[in-house]
Amino acid sequence: MVALILYAFATGVRSSRAIERHCRQDVAYRVITGNLVPDHATIARFIDRHERALADLFREALRLCDKAGLVKPGVVSIDGTRIAGNASPEVNHEFAQIAREVIAQTRATDAAEDEAFGEARGDELPEQLRSAEGRREFFRRAREQIGRERHSREPAGEGEADAPDGVPLELDANAIVGRGRQRRDAWLREGKRQLEQHRWESPDPIPRSRADRLLLAAERLGSDLDVERRANEAYEHYRATARDRLGRRPGGRAEPYRPPDVPAGKVNTTDPDSRPIPIGFGFGFVQGYNAQAAVNEQQIVLAAEITNVSTDFSQLDPMVTATLDELKRAGIEQRPEAVAADVGYPNERHMDEVVANKHIPVLIAPDKGTRATPSAG
Repeated sequence: MVALILYAFATGVRSSRAIERHCRQDVAYRVITGNLVPDHATIARFIDRHERALADLFREALRLCDKAGLVKPGVVSIDGTRIAGNASPEVNHEFAQIAREVIAQTRATDAAEDEAFGEARGDELPEQLRSAEGRREFFRRAREQIGRERHSREPAGEGEADAPDGVPLELDANAIVGRGRQRRDAWLREGKRQLEQHRWESPDPIPRSRADRLLLAAERLGSDLDVERRANEAYEHYRATARDRLGRRPGGRAEPYRPPDVPAGKVNTTDPDSRPIPIGFGFGFVQGYNAQAAVNEQQIVLAAEITNVSTDFSQLDPMVTATLDELKRAGIEQRPEAVAADVGYPNERHMDEVVANKHIPVLIAPDKGTRATPSAG
């Protein structure tokens, strides 16, 4: 299974159903499997169950490349590419649409709907879904009900774990304002970054039933709004309490924040982590991810990461950090002599961080019509 998955991914075949088809039709796949044809569900569950172990193979391969003399000091190039996820953009839904479907599935009869809506049109959000507290309570009860129904059908120990109730946030004014960004959007971006980091480190299992996936998708949108409100509260607290060395409050006038009544935006009910990612001017979007790679002069991949942020602007320092960490974990002492990237990465804060704290020069290709400015160091 490991050889099959690595070969399939290396040849651009990432769908479990497509891998199953190749095992029937492609000679190379049939040689790897010994003419056995694994079911696509078996392949998908194997990848999900052994995700961490498969990632560790990358480090073992890097050690072998180092022993072969292929990991040498030099220029490390960083770039990103758009990869489609196993999800259709047609199932990107707004919170109201998801909520209505969840409610519809919990209504047993038309009589129950008439009793709930009364003289209203019937397409308004129910009262309990109009506040953050009401949404949390509704989804908690819905999860309990679905869990009881699932446990009554499945043997003990096979149910899925409940999702955590909240997302921890650490909004440090010094870390945010110290970068010279005293606007509200800096706090909101930091809250969103910590939310995505939490989801990356504590991923939600994707349920098989649509009812469970609808609940997960709705909770994702609710978490987005909750983090936005908490980040705004932290910003308002900073504005009210912060003082400079002369005892003065921060300058400027902050625009009032008006959070939406219900979560805004859309989430994919098949793969909640995927996003519509632009694939170039005039080429539209792909429902998937922005994959990042760091490669040395010998064409050896030193680090690979994936994000659902559509641009490369905020990926320079994380990719350099990932490269240094991967080399360290693989027991490789060589460090990059320089880092090169294209016009999508000119983030001055990231460049200063890499040069000043990691002591690696940064070479960024200038955009057309601009003059190149070499980094210090």
